[in-house]
Amino acid sequence: MALEILTRAQICSSLRFWRHRLSAPNKSFDPKQVSALNADSVDEMVVGALAALNSATDLNSLKAARLEHFGDRSPIALANREIGALPPAAKAEVGKRIGEAKARIKEFLETRERELTQVRDNEVLLGEKVDVTVPVDRLKRGARHPITTLMERLSDVFIAMGYEIAEGPELELEWANFDALNFPKDHPARLMQDTFFVESPDSGVVLRTHTSPIQVRAMLERDLPIYVVAPGRVFRTDELDATHTPVFHQIEGLAVDKGLTMSDLRGTLNHLAHVMFGPQIDIRWRPSFFPFTEPSAEVDLKCFVCLGESDSGGCRACGGEGWIEWGGCGMVNPKVLRAVGIDPNVYSGFAFGMGIERTLMFRSGVSDMRDMVEGDIRFTAAFGLEA
Repeated sequence: MALEILTRAQICSSLRFWRHRLSAPNKSFDPKQVSALNADSVDEMVVGALAALNSATDLNSLKAARLEHFGDRSPIALANREIGALPPAAKAEVGKRIGEAKARIKEFLETRERELTQVRDNEVLLGEKVDVTVPVDRLKRGARHPITTLMERLSDVFIAMGYEIAEGPELELEWANFDALNFPKDHPARLMQDTFFVESPDSGVVLRTHTSPIQVRAMLERDLPIYVVAPGRVFRTDELDATHTPVFHQIEGLAVDKGLTMSDLRGTLNHLAHVMFGPQIDIRWRPSFFPFTEPSAEVDLKCFVCLGESDSGGCRACGGEGWIEWGGCGMVNPKVLRAVGIDPNVYSGFAFGMGIERTLMFRSGVSDMRDMVEGDIRFTAAFGLEA
């Protein structure tokens, strides 16, 4: 029991002794004894840091040097942490020494960062510079679609003859697309195999199968006499192949006036053929039937390749026949005039229509209609910016 009490007394005495020694100021501490904090060591840290920063050749290598010599685990940062363990008498001198060293490194780092940033910016500007002296003909020229330019050229021909351009909706009333044009209810063109109906065949609304409904609207809305052409896009349930497409373009003309005859119609189409294909290209008519014209005719062009002089089967364009089908025409059926409130005993009229794609094939030697709709810039670029 006595041994246990004696041991406790000894322990308490020892604790009081060491507590007094640790709390008392350490007057004899020499900062030079801490190697990381002496002046020579700090100077070496600064010299090493400045050398590393100065040798950096870009911002990435500068960042690596900064982390190594000025980051949280750098020699100067570790030395700075030791200041807290020093006695008060030593902290001021060492703290000033470390602070001045860090300030030198930071100032040099900021200067070096500005220099390397300027170098990087100059390299970017040099790499992205534009040579404004390069000739403009080195740039790729744009192109308009030949269907668009051909529609405009055809329109210009008729405007020069005194016609006006008429337009209408692509989503059309079945009455204007068929009934007003003398298509009977059982006509094959009205079936879903040829026509895109909206919702159902009973809806009364279709995607127009030709631009003739524009002629109907023109006769309803315009004062007589009427001379209009209607270029536009039409829709039929055809398969896409070399000679057919479900979406194509037409241009149709209508003239309603007193005393118009088939001679006026022939002269108009003959002039159009000469302007579009050259004076050596003539037209011919073949009897035909259309519900909205009477009499009616198919219009053929003299073959633009052989000019009708090829032997049988010798010309790929016309097959040796000498003529190529172009479109249809005729005198406006009196029933159509009555449907829009025009007296056929006073006025007569003629109408005609042809496909734009077919005209482009004749005019420019395009052999496959799919080339016109696939959007390949190599096709349109060949036509350029033709006005």
